Amino acid sequence: MRSARPAGSSRLRTLAVLLPLAFIGVILIYPVGRMLITSFSTPTWGLQNYVEMASDGYSLRVIGRTFQNALVVTAVTLVIAYPFAYLMTIVSDRVRAVMVAVVLLPFWTSAVVRSFAWLVLFQANGPIDSFARSVGLGSVTILGTPLAVTIAMTQVLLPFMALPLFNTLRGIDRSLLSAARSLGAPPARAFLRVYLPLSRPGVIAGCMMVFILSLGFYITPALLGSPREQMVPQLITQLVQQNLDLPSASALAVTLLVLATLVLTIASLFGGRSTAVAGVSGGTR
Repeated sequence: MRSARPAGSSRLRTLAVLLPLAFIGVILIYPVGRMLITSFSTPTWGLQNYVEMASDGYSLRVIGRTFQNALVVTAVTLVIAYPFAYLMTIVSDRVRAVMVAVVLLPFWTSAVVRSFAWLVLFQANGPIDSFARSVGLGSVTILGTPLAVTIAMTQVLLPFMALPLFNTLRGIDRSLLSAARSLGAPPARAFLRVYLPLSRPGVIAGCMMVFILSLGFYITPALLGSPREQMVPQLITQLVQQNLDLPSASALAVTLLVLATLVLTIASLFGGRSTAVAGVSGGTR
């Protein structure tokens, strides 16, 4: 009787592990595997879908535009989120709670609603255009430009940069800055040589999340961008829904997945190595 309980609990633990794995396999692994097989097997087994994509200048331009947009959004988000996260570490608890609520505001509404809100602001004769004409700046065209897409995506992705940064910055001992200043280092030098290297794990984590999420944005570029400047998700949708070209869409999706994984791997290796170097250099000093 006593041995039955450990056996039963062992089966429960095994079941508790297998159920999430089965869920992940059905939801994630199977669709990706099916997409991978389709990209190589249709119409016949081979690399013809990838060769056609590589020889198609338009697809390559779309991939380059998507990565360029992701880099710009990541950089802008970092520039805004870093000082904001730093302020969150030095203010009172009450003010910090308000700042956290402001950061989390994008999660309170769907991406579609937020995109339509920006659409109203950026459209011709909208609030921004009307204000610009009222102060003598003339008509301002933002809708249908990369600027509109960048602004809207930055607003949506700001929490994914600010929260990892805040989690890292609040763990940094601020007495290190005081020690650097007491040794004669100017504030800017103390920040660049002491504070910034210690915050690098949060910077890399936030940048990786924002960059990867930016690659898969569909609604925001579709509503606020120009049809002549498609991103990869829009082109995949066009290939599937309009052209009924599932093999080419699968090849494009696999290419985006491989490139994103490559960037993620390089960033992870760079982050681990740079953090280790910062720790060693800090210890030797």
